[in-house]
Parts: sequence; C-alpha cells; structure tokens
Amino acid sequence: MPILTRRSTLAAGAALLAAPAVRAQQGYPNRTVRLVVPFTPAGTTDIAARILAERLTQRLGQQVIVENRPGAGGNVGSDVVVKSEPDGYTLLMCTVSSGAINYSLYGAKMPYRPEELAGAGLMLQVPNAIFVTNGLPVKTLKELVDYAKARPGKLNHGSSGIGTSLHLTGELLKTEAGIDMLHVPFRGAGPMLQEVIAGRIEVAVDNLPSVIGHLREGRLRPLAVTTAQRSPALPDVPTTAEAGFPGVQATAWFGVQVPARTPKPIIDRLGAEIDAAVKEPETKARIADLGGMAPGLTPDGGTSPVAFEGFVKAEIAKWTEVVRKSGATAE
Repeated sequence: MPILTRRSTLAAGAALLAAPAVRAQQGYPNRTVRLVVPFTPAGTTDIAARILAERLTQRLGQQVIVENRPGAGGNVGSDVVVKSEPDGYTLLMCTVSSGAINYSLYGAKMPYRPEELAGAGLMLQVPNAIFVTNGLPVKTLKELVDYAKARPGKLNHGSSGIGTSLHLTGELLKTEAGIDMLHVPFRGAGPMLQEVIAGRIEVAVDNLPSVIGHLREGRLRPLAVTTAQRSPALPDVPTTAEAGFPGVQATAWFGVQVPARTPKPIIDRLGAEIDAAVKEPETKARIADLGGMAPGLTPDGGTSPVAFEGFVKAEIAKWTEVVRKSGATAE
C-alpha cells in the first residue's frame, strides 16, 4: 500500500472540498437568481433591472427575480449583496451612486468597500435631465438660474436620494451657476416625481428613462440634459453646455455586480450573458426608447467583466473629484 505524504494528503483533502464547488459552477444556475435593486420601484434602476431580468431569465434558463431593497442612496441593498453567499444567486443592479459616488460621499460610514464587489457587466448609460414643475415661470436653464438667484434658498431641488448622480448633478448646477437651492432627497425616483408634478418641489434631476414619459406628455418641463450630445429621445431639449453651463455634465450608468469571492467561471458566465442580452435587437430598442445608450465598453459596443471593472475604478476616481469640488455631503 503506498505511503501518503503530508503534501499529498492535504492535496487530496483540498480536492474533496473543492469538488462540490466545481460541480456547482458547472451546473450554474440550477435555481432562481435574485437581482437586488437598491432603490424603490419605478425608478431607472428598477426599470433597467426588470428589462435585464427578463432577458437573463431566457438566456440562463432559470427565473431571475427583481427584489427592491432601497435606502441610504443604494447602500442598504448593495450591502445585502456584499454579505450574501458568493455563489452567483444574488446579484446587485449597481449604479453610479452605489458603485462609485457613495465611497467618497459617505467615507468611513460606507458599509462596504469597492474590493468587496466584482463587476459582471454594464447594461446601459443614460443622461440625466434637469426639469421643473409646470407652475414655475421658467422655460430655459438660464431663466431658472436667474429666478433662483433672485430667490436664494427659496427653491427646492429634488433627487432620488443622497449620493445619487441626481443629487450630485444638482450640486454641480448650484456650484457652477452660483445659486442656492435646498436639496430634498427621496427614497427613489417615483416619490420624487410625484412631488414635482404636484408642484411641492420646484426643480429636480432624474435619469431620463424614469422621467421621459412625464416630459413627453407635458406633465413636467425639461430644461436640459447633462450629456455632451442631445438625446435622440428628446431632440428638442438642449444640453447643459448649449444652455450655458458646460461644467454640469453627468452620465448615469447601471450594471451588475456580485460578491467579490464569487467564482470566476460564474462571473464569466454572467458577463457573457449580460453582453449577449444588451446586444439583442429587442433590448437595444427598449434602451433607445428610454433615452439610454449602449454600454460601449468593448470594441463591439458591448461589455465584459474585465472592462466593467476598469470602468468602475475610473468612475470612482472621477466622482471623488466631483464630490470634493461640490462640497456635497451625505448629511
């Protein structure tokens, strides 16, 4: 009978322990997958997640369900995913806020760090829109700035939460235009839009997909979009640069992250399916109708885990500087 060395014994033990994990990866997924949205229903994150969940359900052969876990600018739901089993069955619909802005805005109060999440893929990028309630007597961004300057501290500007790109876009506008408005954060875009339509909030910023219906139907008045080019979905609305405020630029984005210890084969599988899903003609048409843009991280306009990881790192650096410049805080 052969004599087992200590090294061979350890190797055999490790192989036995790894075998179930390898089998789990090979059979992934074999049950329902949860896609956590760290914001309320009806906002852009929720809309994007439901489009993606529908396509991934078809592509993975298992149900992908959306679960809304709002709070703290996306931190509550994101932390749920960070602390979940790294097995590919709990995914995060991450955003520019939860995935980049919040690290500098919340600082030591952040419940998780960038290295605790790994990127699977970017789904889409969208402009932010600056708009006002119909009762406000302004029709352009310059008129809004003049109106606000004559009434320092009297206007409210709403966002879907502290730390979102909507919050920071409003802060950038205040900094660049030299105006004083009170920031009113909500627990999602849905509640915020209701208040602006009702006239209780005068000014707001929102991702284009969740507000575009209200803008097209005249329930709210658009003043500008925050991208370098006009949105094909709202071709008559000028950019912030055209409106005289080139420093007010912000693109929101939405992708999928998983706990950092998730096995690479699972991340690669998810990345490939997300990339294929966003390239489907039906998905591309739905994204375009919402005013969104394709991921654009790879040469063919798609996404990948490696490309998304690099993108997120660059976004963290960019928004750290925006937070510093604007003086925004999580308080």
